[in-house]
Amino acid sequence: MSEPNQPSVKPQDYERILRQLNVANDNRRNLDRQLRAAGDKNQKLVLALQKAKSEIEHLRVALSQEVAPPLNSAVILDVSTGEMTYDDLAQGKAPAEIESYLDVLLSGRRVRITCSPLLDITTLKPGMTVLLNDQTQAVISLGFESYGEIVTVREVLDDAHVVVDLANQAKSVVRVSGALAGENLSIGDTVTFDSKTGMICGRVPHTDAQELVLEEVPDISYANIGGLSSQIDQIRDAVELPFLHPEIFREYNLTPPKGILLYGPPGNGKTLIAKAVANSLAARVEALHPGSKKTGYFLNIKGPELLDKYVGETERQIRDIFTAAREKAEDGNPVVVFFDEMESLFRTRGTGRSSDIETTIVPQLLSEIDGVESLDNVIVIGATNREDMIDPAVLRPGRLDIKIRINRPDLAGAREIFALYLNDSLPVAQSEIDRAGSAQAALEAMIEVGLANLFADTVANLYLRVNLADGSSINLSRGDFLSGAVIRNIVDNAKKFAIKAQLEGRGRGLDSAHLVEAIRVEFEDQVETPQISEIEDVLATLDIRQRIESVTPAKAGSHFLPEPSFPKE
Repeated sequence: MSEPNQPSVKPQDYERILRQLNVANDNRRNLDRQLRAAGDKNQKLVLALQKAKSEIEHLRVALSQEVAPPLNSAVILDVSTGEMTYDDLAQGKAPAEIESYLDVLLSGRRVRITCSPLLDITTLKPGMTVLLNDQTQAVISLGFESYGEIVTVREVLDDAHVVVDLANQAKSVVRVSGALAGENLSIGDTVTFDSKTGMICGRVPHTDAQELVLEEVPDISYANIGGLSSQIDQIRDAVELPFLHPEIFREYNLTPPKGILLYGPPGNGKTLIAKAVANSLAARVEALHPGSKKTGYFLNIKGPELLDKYVGETERQIRDIFTAAREKAEDGNPVVVFFDEMESLFRTRGTGRSSDIETTIVPQLLSEIDGVESLDNVIVIGATNREDMIDPAVLRPGRLDIKIRINRPDLAGAREIFALYLNDSLPVAQSEIDRAGSAQAALEAMIEVGLANLFADTVANLYLRVNLADGSSINLSRGDFLSGAVIRNIVDNAKKFAIKAQLEGRGRGLDSAHLVEAIRVEFEDQVETPQISEIEDVLATLDIRQRIESVTPAKAGSHFLPEPSFPKE
């Protein structure tokens, strides 16, 4: 067999292939040379990186030594973050005028220093404390200090300067530190002041006045108050009608009252009424503006705690309280400012024995009520046991012009108050239920027994015999000295007797015997003879205004009265 024919290569193609092979060999040799050169460069780069690493390590050690103690501290007064330009050089300006620097207070002197690269100068603000190394260069920031003298802002000049009242009653223009940058300072704000730097450093909450104020609306309604229906009607007419129907009052050109005085013997619900007023106003506002953020506020001023031994401090706190009331009333929110124990703050001027502090406190209150700034939506309620001690200027028409006496409860009022505390939530003795027919009837019968032991005109219920200056005498029963607080105490003691009887196995539940024993304990075992002022108040209620010669306690006989005879209501 013959072999297949092999393809023949032309001479021209052979020469072309040979030239291409030579070119490829030349390229391979060039790449080998480049690879060797890159290896040499890589080796040099490794050596350079190792050297740089060593230098960085030395630099780190050197920088750490720069911030090692001991270090001086300074307070920043000003910060400049500028950069020197050719125009600045042409104008002959020095680098210290343009480039980044810090003006600090160092050892009582203003010093211009530089900032270390370790510290970002853009994060520094006036008022911050920085640490300085031995080259007097800022290296560490400690932030803002929060302590200082307490002063009051009296005028805001601009974002960086305000006028403050100093402790020595002088005024001074001071700078605002970076800690207060962006905050809207206003007149009356309390701030901390660093006298060394001349800066105010932080805002201080009005804790001195706010500790004396309860802003929340109390959870007390008129339904929680017994025996004072006529007084409650007067207060609702005086307070709620002007607020709910202002357009009618404007139509008749009638100004709503600015204040109300609740006076009378202690323990009869003056504070409860003030709380109920705030609660009722808040409820009315919510009903008039459903879904809105309007609400009521109750500022309960604890009178004796408001007094301060430093001149002007009590007046300032009164001013702050009314400022807070006006701010809360600006949006149409009703605000009740309640002064309890009012005679302790605003007693008649000239009666003080030591300091006559009332000569400045009373005018401060009058200026707040009658001042240029209106008291729209603000009602002032005062409560006192001694209205005769309050300065007459406070009580004149146009100020606390509505005066409502909160008397001791009569028979009907005492029945209402007993019903608030003796309700169907209490366990009642089964014997009482069997006798009355139901638990509710048993409670009503127990209330009648209690009233009999307080108001019945019998020898057993005689409490005091008062001898008057004209030679006559009058007998007072325990009911004449009754108050809402006393009734609550009686019911609480009766509950304690019932609990003790249950623990001793003598039956469960409250009965009439527990209530009668609680009345006896309240008026015979625990209470001394009432003071003359209290007896005079009771006699004044009975329209008897004579000098008391003597008082004789009367011991009661039997405390269980099967057939009580009640006085006419």
